[in-house]
Amino acid sequence: MIPSFYYEVDEEITLRLLTAKDAPALFAITDRSRVYLKEWLPWLDQTTEVADSKQFIENSFHLFAERTGLTAGIFYQEELVGVVGYNSFDWRNQIGYIGYWLAVDYQGKGIMSRAVSAMVNYGFHVLQLNRIDIRAAYENKKSRAIAERLGFTKEGQIRQAEWLYDHYVDHIVYGMLAQDWGQSS
Repeated sequence: MIPSFYYEVDEEITLRLLTAKDAPALFAITDRSRVYLKEWLPWLDQTTEVADSKQFIENSFHLFAERTGLTAGIFYQEELVGVVGYNSFDWRNQIGYIGYWLAVDYQGKGIMSRAVSAMVNYGFHVLQLNRIDIRAAYENKKSRAIAERLGFTKEGQIRQAEWLYDHYVDHIVYGMLAQDWGQSS
């Protein structure tokens, strides 16, 4: 059985597993947004050609099949514009760790807020998670705003949590419990 994930967010946005056919589009939006994304994501220097995006997609597929992660393409009006998903799961404690990024030219349309909200709904209602974490660099105000807009609780700061090319960045940890999601969504 081939694992699948498809989630219709609204009339404009769909989330689905990426396939090898999506590799050129994924690489194109990555390359087009490279300067912007490099400020917050550590993998841009290792993504230099379509084959790298294809490898990412294949790895994501394996993580999904093994139930250790879930990476979905964000399709806005049927065009791939970003990625959202669970970077990892802690099944023993029923926790999912969400990550996301959006092509620079699609920001400001509410796409990411709707996509992350849908992924949180999926996590609590389908995967039966008890807790969902979002971690964002302290200075990444746009990413942090998503968590705050969705009602996540700011729970703390991890100093020097991630190495980005030539420096460490602190992370802000946001959490949402299943029991609280219905009250804020």
